[in-house]
Amino acid sequence: MLKKFTVKSTRRSEFIDITASVEETIRASGVKNGIAVIHVFHTSAAVTINENADPDVATDMGTFLEKLIPHEAGFRHAEGNSDAHIKSSLFGPSVTVIIEDGAPSLGTWQAIYLVDWDGPRTRQYAVKVIAD
Repeated sequence: MLKKFTVKSTRRSEFIDITASVEETIRASGVKNGIAVIHVFHTSAAVTINENADPDVATDMGTFLEKLIPHEAGFRHAEGNSDAHIKSSLFGPSVTVIIEDGAPSLGTWQAIYLVDWDGPRTRQYAVKVIAD
């Protein structure tokens, strides 16, 4: 089963929690055990799994990466978003989650995020559910 979603970011370096849509897709698929692949269709956005209990974690990650790879660093790319492409490559366009008993197998503090390094923009991602 493949389901596509659209989200809108409101700023650069925005972490958007997409865990609920992944859980819903898994539930709707009826798959009890298997994997789910979450993939973003953009080269300046990424998908990651990280802490959801303290929003300062996402803020700290964005702030640190902005210092490490600043937006205005003299890159040659004409669109002016090379920093977003680099950050996306570091995180990657997809993650795979184990499905156990019809739900994503996430740790207590984990959530699945689409990270838009070049917002505000409209972004698309997909969840592919595969049974054992």
